Amino acid sequence: MTPAPVAPTQPVSWWRGPLGTFTWRMLATVLGGQGLSILLGAALARSLSATSGEGNSQLRLWSMIGLGLLCFAAAGGMRRGWGLQLGWLAQALTLVSAIFVPMMMWVAALFLAMWLACLRKGIQIDTGQLSARRAAR
Repeated sequence: MTPAPVAPTQPVSWWRGPLGTFTWRMLATVLGGQGLSILLGAALARSLSATSGEGNSQLRLWSMIGLGLLCFAAAGGMRRGWGLQLGWLAQALTLVSAIFVPMMMWVAALFLAMWLACLRKGIQIDTGQLSARRAAR
């Protein structure tokens, strides 16, 4: 069962929720795309490490794969409430992954911007939809 949209008078925490249906769907979509990008970055991290001889290529590969899977887990848990915290963790760890692949800093910045925009606009849309439903009654 999906949670009901947030009431307009109820403050919404960007850390704990509660999230309306439109918001968690938007955030799950961002995390899905982020997970795919990170999995592609995992292959790049391994290749860069193997060709340069710096660092453990297997460690880099599996840590990036783990981060990609974390994004998918957060997307799946978004409607249950615990996905929001995992999503924030995925955003932070994506930025940290720039240690392995420096261009991941740009990926992290792009997906963080989308995450924040979807969180902000999703809450506004859920609130507007709920207000319209209440006005129609």
